[in-house]
Amino acid sequence: MLNLFNIKNKFNFKAGSTKEYIMERTEVVLNETNRGEIFLFSDDKKAGKMDISVKGSTLKVYHTEVDEVYNGRGFARILLDKLVAYARENSLKIIPLCPYVHGQFKRRPEEYADVWLKNDE
Repeated sequence: MLNLFNIKNKFNFKAGSTKEYIMERTEVVLNETNRGEIFLFSDDKKAGKMDISVKGSTLKVYHTEVDEVYNGRGFARILLDKLVAYARENSLKIIPLCPYVHGQFKRRPEEYADVWLKNDE
């Protein structure tokens, strides 16, 4: 069953110069073995995801992808923000196996110090 954790966030922002609002929503879905994804939806269409797993007090993130249609809109950052918020809410340390997440952690180590489980690099 893919619904042990079903956590949703909503983000609103104006798209371009129009007055139309686009709704982004994230959802953490883990199966019974605590493997799953963080999904990002834009106007109820799947726009991206992160592959994750949770074991004990660690959260591994393996891969981040955003559909090409949504490039340049900051959607990978929305996924990253949800990942970090989820880790903080659940007292988890993140092992960033995903190159995107690892790169962001290295760029701003002070911002992620509380959730980044570093191995000696």
